[in-house]
Amino acid sequence: MTTNDQSLASFVVHIPDAELEEEPLDPEQIVSGDPVVTGKVLWESADGKQVRGIWQITPGVVTDTEADELFVVVSGRATIEVEGGGVLEVGPGDAAVLREGDRTTWTVHETLRKAYHITQSA
Repeated sequence: MTTNDQSLASFVVHIPDAELEEEPLDPEQIVSGDPVVTGKVLWESADGKQVRGIWQITPGVVTDTEADELFVVVSGRATIEVEGGGVLEVGPGDAAVLREGDRTTWTVHETLRKAYHITQSA
């Protein structure tokens, strides 16, 4: 379900079983391995500044520049190195916050699936 109509009924999604669609990964982001990214937007605000969804990545190492994001890991494990910051070890049940502009390197040890909420600046 993807919608930007806030007037629709509340809903529930069983995250482990949700069907995801392939999302192209920029080859320049891949450091090693052959990771595949899939996802599904569940809700987006009318102005496009807030997005909630499910995201998954298979094992490998990738780089990214983050948005302002809160996510909860449903399954899998990864190590997220934040440039100029710390190292985050995430696994099932962990909630993590990434700051907009953080440059990260994700080492995905086991296929990782997360539910997320992103807030984008203007």
